[in-house]
Amino acid sequence: MKRLIQTIRNIYKIEDLRKRILYTLGILLIYRLGSKVVIPGVDPDMLANLQNQTDGGILGLLNMFSGGAFSNASIFALGIMPYISASIVIQLLGMAIPYFQKLQKEGESGRRKINQITRYLTVLITGFQAPAYIANMISSLPPEAISPFNPNITSPTTFFWVSTVVILISGTMFVMWLGEKITDKGIGNGISLIIMIGIIARLPFALAGEFFSKMEEKGGGLVFFVVEIAVLVFVILLTILLVQGTRKIPVQYAKRIVGNKQYGGVRQYIPLKVNAAGVMPIIFAQAIMFLPLTLAGFANSDSLSGFAQAFTNINGFWYNFVQFAMIMLFTYFYTAITVNPNQMAEDMKKNGGFIPGVKPGRKTAEFIDNVMSRITLPGSIFLALVTLLPTLVRLMGVSQAFAMFYGGTSLLILVGVVLDTLQQVESHLLMRHYDGLTKSGRIKGRTAGIMG
Repeated sequence: MKRLIQTIRNIYKIEDLRKRILYTLGILLIYRLGSKVVIPGVDPDMLANLQNQTDGGILGLLNMFSGGAFSNASIFALGIMPYISASIVIQLLGMAIPYFQKLQKEGESGRRKINQITRYLTVLITGFQAPAYIANMISSLPPEAISPFNPNITSPTTFFWVSTVVILISGTMFVMWLGEKITDKGIGNGISLIIMIGIIARLPFALAGEFFSKMEEKGGGLVFFVVEIAVLVFVILLTILLVQGTRKIPVQYAKRIVGNKQYGGVRQYIPLKVNAAGVMPIIFAQAIMFLPLTLAGFANSDSLSGFAQAFTNINGFWYNFVQFAMIMLFTYFYTAITVNPNQMAEDMKKNGGFIPGVKPGRKTAEFIDNVMSRITLPGSIFLALVTLLPTLVRLMGVSQAFAMFYGGTSLLILVGVVLDTLQQVESHLLMRHYDGLTKSGRIKGRTAGIMG
């Protein structure tokens, strides 16, 4: 506790860091206030059906990422997810299309061009998602909920549709702009922080709801609730190990070269992440797994049968089995596109480095590729298990809202973003010769994940 208090004092002493933190908190406050602003023409007192619809499934996940804005029919209802989807598409295009590969190699100018294309694609994706959201909102609300101040209107007008689409697109672009401002003038990881604050905003309500449900008769009592919290803490610790886990490959670099002889040398390590893909495999897998439910138009699962029913039941065996397999597959896929053994081997060769006992060039690339394949296997299994934990605890009696914090995308985002943010703060402290946030002075963040 004494060290924590001293660290807070050190943060306050650094004017630049203090301003960045306050600026970030101010931007996040604006985002949270905006998530409470209801779309014009919608009665905020008649949103019960829409809020009940977001208790679970894909809508519950979207509602969590938006910090409740989805169920509130807010101007930020679609949140930052269209931008995340656009970023994923651009990353995939960077693998297959030479034009995007060229932009990635052009440095700052290429990055600006890619960001501009991502923004345009975000507008396009939001333009497709907004009418679907409006249609779902209208179907879940009573007719009098739309334009409550004009009783003569019994159905949404064309003006309502057009204006609401524009508002939802503007809301998503404004949230994206807020994230970019946090990245530029705040403590960094702007988009990630916005997603994290939306998830955290749902935690107090989920925790309180779970507590009161356990205090009811046949709820299990206080002991069962304490056991749930203990399991949650254990899962968080395991997730931290998953995010920070590395395998170090020793590399020898020559200090100086005279003629054809190398004198001296320094031993360094290449840290290869156990989970180099971050949270992206889960996002890919869930996007595909939610497709049957989306095509069914959010239909009641009781009206479906066979294949459709099996893959719209998020607690069912086949849904979770296929999701488990897809997460392992996408973990290898995303690791392959983020970690390039050939490039690493080439860079080492250019800098006079080598792995002891391994020939430079192709043999080094093969060695790194073999190591990555071996450490990715346990990482992918662990990642898939973390994703299935919410389903397991739901089957054990944990409420839908609270179960989402036991694993999956939400927990990985929370752990990853918190570690990244602490790393940013610690770098400011160490740069000014203050003690860091830990005794070792080192906090490992993520090397891959959602956009920062």
